[in-house]
Amino acid sequence: MIPTAPLLSVVNLSVMRGETRILRGIDWRVQHGEHWAILGANGCGKTSLLAAITAYLTPSAGDIAFEGQHYGETDWNEVRLRIGMVSNALTRRVPPAEDALNTVLSGATAQLGFWTREAAVPTDKALRCLGQLGVRKLAERRWDVLSQGERQKVFIARALMADPRLLILDEPCAGLDPVAREHFLARLRKLATRKCRPGLFLVTHHVEEIFPEISHVLILKKGRVLAAGPAEKVLTSENLSDAFGARLTLDRDRHQRWRLVV
Repeated sequence: MIPTAPLLSVVNLSVMRGETRILRGIDWRVQHGEHWAILGANGCGKTSLLAAITAYLTPSAGDIAFEGQHYGETDWNEVRLRIGMVSNALTRRVPPAEDALNTVLSGATAQLGFWTREAAVPTDKALRCLGQLGVRKLAERRWDVLSQGERQKVFIARALMADPRLLILDEPCAGLDPVAREHFLARLRKLATRKCRPGLFLVTHHVEEIFPEISHVLILKKGRVLAAGPAEKVLTSENLSDAFGARLTLDRDRHQRWRLVV
């Protein structure tokens, strides 16, 4: 059955904190099957937008709906189970002595820490999720000895435990060396092409991390939408120069990967 409601609908979203307007009249619609990159300079509102979508930041005005369920009219704790989140802020909260398998198991209830999970959570599913990211061999490895790239893959496996409809990746390549980054992005490309894949939001500062399976791009500037739509139309030298306040030239390499020339 084809879903009738969009995956995500954001209408006239504004966020005020004191006298500061963080987000200004954001309109954004995401359809099922789309993968998005979210770009913008520091302070443009990316983090606040994600926090509003996941109901950790209360909007001052506007409407957010996820698969037709509206913020303020729905138990958003249940909605969050359909939205996987991978960020450095969350990975820092994993207990150092916890092994990777228990980290993944905790994703079934979206609670960090092995003590929060129920005994009925299926171990075989957790191992399959680790396998999808190519890190099943790390199941018994302690969190504090995993590399940054391994932690990111384990945390994506954790997010997949709840069969999310949307997977938000907040600067997932931060801290990775060039080789580790390429291996990590290769895994994301495989995830993006799976038959029962979640929609992906890739939040990044770096256009070279936007792999070909990313179909759409949202560019923010000073809390507003500068441009949004298909990647081929939105990713232009003019839009990026405007967003980052510098003369930039956008190009593609022989593998059709984006690259930026300052």
